[in-house]
Amino acid sequence: MKEQDIILFALNNLAGTHQLLGNWEPVDNNQVDGAIDFHFQNGNEHVFIEVKKELRNYHMPKIIELAKHYRPLMVVADNIFPTLKEELRNLNIGYLDTAANIYLRTPNIYMWLDGKKHTRTKEKTTNRAFTKTGLKLIFNLLTRDILNEPYRVMADAADIAVGSIKQIIDGLTTAGYIIKLDNKRLALNNKKALLDRWVNGYEETLKPDLLIGTFRFANEVTRDEWKRLPTDEQTVWGGEAAADIMTDYLRPYQFTAYTHDTKIGIMQKWRLIPAEEGDIKVYKKFWWHLTDFANDKNIFHGPESMPAIAPALLTYADLMLTHDPRCVEVAANIYDKFLRYDFELKQ
Repeated sequence: MKEQDIILFALNNLAGTHQLLGNWEPVDNNQVDGAIDFHFQNGNEHVFIEVKKELRNYHMPKIIELAKHYRPLMVVADNIFPTLKEELRNLNIGYLDTAANIYLRTPNIYMWLDGKKHTRTKEKTTNRAFTKTGLKLIFNLLTRDILNEPYRVMADAADIAVGSIKQIIDGLTTAGYIIKLDNKRLALNNKKALLDRWVNGYEETLKPDLLIGTFRFANEVTRDEWKRLPTDEQTVWGGEAAADIMTDYLRPYQFTAYTHDTKIGIMQKWRLIPAEEGDIKVYKKFWWHLTDFANDKNIFHGPESMPAIAPALLTYADLMLTHDPRCVEVAANIYDKFLRYDFELKQ
């Protein structure tokens, strides 16, 4: 659904379900998505809105920042998960979904109606681009110039079957993320939107499936000297650790690593102990040959003595998905330095 469709669908359901009328209008700025005038019995309430198809954790920092400047603020979305509804209520940020669930608290109005479920049938989709397999290929397309390479090259880069490549490319083309330059050449389109969509899919679909295990370091010495642990093309740091190496600013509280090694292998190599509440998560590495990225702008290049790290795009995603303000701040810095040119400025 498009933003306007989400707003109108939500307001129509709100009127039909709760007899509450609201008029949507655009706002002449690039910060919020519009405003709604709600018509209550004791007067009207003017509310700024931010529209999302489905509210995700990584959207929250921006929404929290908007709420500081645009009051009252309401999130209008097709779907909002219960945990995020609770977080919005705790922050006194309103919400309205297309099932007519609503929360709004202002000096004049307090309304909280929940429990309505979607009755419309979700559209069936045959787009294969955002499956686990598709997300692996998208990551490689966003970090390497391989879109016009043979399917075998793309399949090897993403470690997926050759037979799935055409379906993924067709899906991205249908969604508007790939365009034809001529009869032979393709190009990525709307790259920033594709990045945001990838981060979304990575959080929900791909990353949980990659988890090898959660561990703790065998002792504090190992933890304090984590940069001395062996890394190479097979095993690299991601998340806060990679960000610390890139920026020398963020001291890691939680550790993230990606490896082609086995669970036993990485435990022995790094002296790790399985721990459900441990501070290091190890994931299966889903790309190959770090040296293939040598000329890409979104790869951090430090001295050879530095530990190996994941591509900047993945580090950015890991940080954003922590929902930790200190990590989100560093993610923004990494985006500005290593990603913005390629995703927003490059022609």
